[in-house]
Amino acid sequence: MTALRTMSEPALVEQGANPPPLPWRRMAWVTWRQHRTALIAVLAVLGALALCLWIVGVKLHHAYAAATACHPASSAACGAVVANFNAIGNFLSNGVVFLVLPPLIGAFVGAPILAREFEAGTFRYAWTQGFGRWRWTVAKLVALGAAVTAATGGLSVLASWYYQPYFASGRRSPALTTFNPLSPGVFVQRGVDFAAWTLAAFAIGALAGALIRRVVPAIVTTLAVGGLLAVATGGWLRMRYLTPLVTRGVNAPASARIVSQWGSRGGRVLFTGPPTFPIYQQYCPAQAGLGKFGGPTSSGNPLQCLVQHGFTLWTSYQPASRFWAFQWIEGGGLLALSVVLIAATVLVVRRRPA
Repeated sequence: MTALRTMSEPALVEQGANPPPLPWRRMAWVTWRQHRTALIAVLAVLGALALCLWIVGVKLHHAYAAATACHPASSAACGAVVANFNAIGNFLSNGVVFLVLPPLIGAFVGAPILAREFEAGTFRYAWTQGFGRWRWTVAKLVALGAAVTAATGGLSVLASWYYQPYFASGRRSPALTTFNPLSPGVFVQRGVDFAAWTLAAFAIGALAGALIRRVVPAIVTTLAVGGLLAVATGGWLRMRYLTPLVTRGVNAPASARIVSQWGSRGGRVLFTGPPTFPIYQQYCPAQAGLGKFGGPTSSGNPLQCLVQHGFTLWTSYQPASRFWAFQWIEGGGLLALSVVLIAATVLVVRRRPA
C-alpha cells in the first residue's frame, strides 16, 4: 500500500505551489450574491422616486408653460392657472425625501457590509478563499459604493430637470412659486451633491461597521454621524465656502441666500439680524405700532426711519450664481472624505487579527 503524503503549507510556499489569487470578477459576483437584496431595495426606492418625479415633473412643466403663456396675467383665469402651478409638487419640492436618503443608504447598505461578517464570524471563512482580506474589503466597498453613487447621480439629473420651472427666467408672473437654488433642500438634490453625499454616507457606514463590528450599533452610529454632518454643512459650513458679498440695506437679490444682517451706527454694530421691535420702539416709535407678531406694523417706512436716525443697515449674502462653485467645492470635499474613510476601513480590516 502506498502511503498518502501531504505537504505542509511552508513546503507548498517553497515549491511555489500557492494557488493564484482569484480574479476580481469572481469577487464582484460574490459581492452581488451577498448584497443583491440591499441593492435591489435601494434601486426600487430610487426607481419609485424617479417615477414620481417624472410624473409630477411633466405636470409641473405643462402647468408652468400654461401660466407663463396666460394673458392678461391679472385676470381671474390666469390666477387660477398660476394657483394650479403653485399647488403641484409641494411634497417633493421641499427636499425632505432627498435629505434623508443618503444617511439611510449609508446606514442600511454601508454599515452592514462588514459589520454583518464580523458579527456572524463568517469573515474568517471569507479570508481563506484565496482572495485576501484587503482585496475582499476593497472589492465590496468599491463595487457597492459605485453602484449607489451612480444610481443617486442619475436621480439628481432627473431632479434638476424637475426644478427647472422654479428657476426659469423670462416671462414669469410674480405670483409663481420660486425656490432659492442655495437653500439646503434644493441644493442637495441638484448637481453632484446628492451623489457625493450618498457616497460619503456609505463610507461612514462601512467604517462604522468595521470599527463596531455589530450591525445595529453601526446603523445607529451611521445615522447619527451622517445626520450631524449634513446639518452642520447645510446650516453653517456651506454658506462660508466663499466670502459672502455685502450690500448696504436689505436689497440683496431675490435669488440670493441671506447669510446675516446687522445694523451699525457711528461705526459700532448695535444689533445683529433684522431690526427687532425694541429697536424700532426706541428710535422710531411713530412707525413701531405693535403688530400681530410683536413686530412693527406697516405704518410709515420703519427701515427708512432707522436710516434717518443714523443707522446703516447691512446684509451679507451668497448669490445664486455661485451654485456650481458651491457644488464642486462640497462635492470634491465629500469625495475626498469618502476616499479617506474607505482607506481607513481597509486599514482597519488589514490590521484586525483573524
